[in-house]
Amino acid sequence: QVQLVESGGGLVQPGGSLRLSCAQSGRTVVFGTLGWFRQAPGKQRELVASVTSAGVTTYADSVKGRFTVSRDSAKNTVYLQMNRLQPEDTGVYYCNRAPTATYNWGQGTQVTVSS
Repeated sequence: QVQLVESGGGLVQPGGSLRLSCAQSGRTVVFGTLGWFRQAPGKQRELVASVTSAGVTTYADSVKGRFTVSRDSAKNTVYLQMNRLQPEDTGVYYCNRAPTATYNWGQGTQVTVSS
């Protein structure tokens, strides 16, 4: 079973940056497309960025041009670089297979954008 551990969240002012990490561990190495999901307060979880095993990336319109997803297969880690953060980026961020999450969810990492 794959375990997903997200980290790197925090409180940041509008316009700031954060870098999230998702470390994968367990008996099974994660292949295929991986993604970052966001759950804002009172809203459903949504996919905001994904990266294939070949490094092809896709983004939700709301984060395009501000977020960059990447993966280091040797370290079994996926990253999300978030720049020019806005209050509407606030939420708990999770990683999982994408677009359909097939692994158990990790605990996520809280991102709060506020002045």
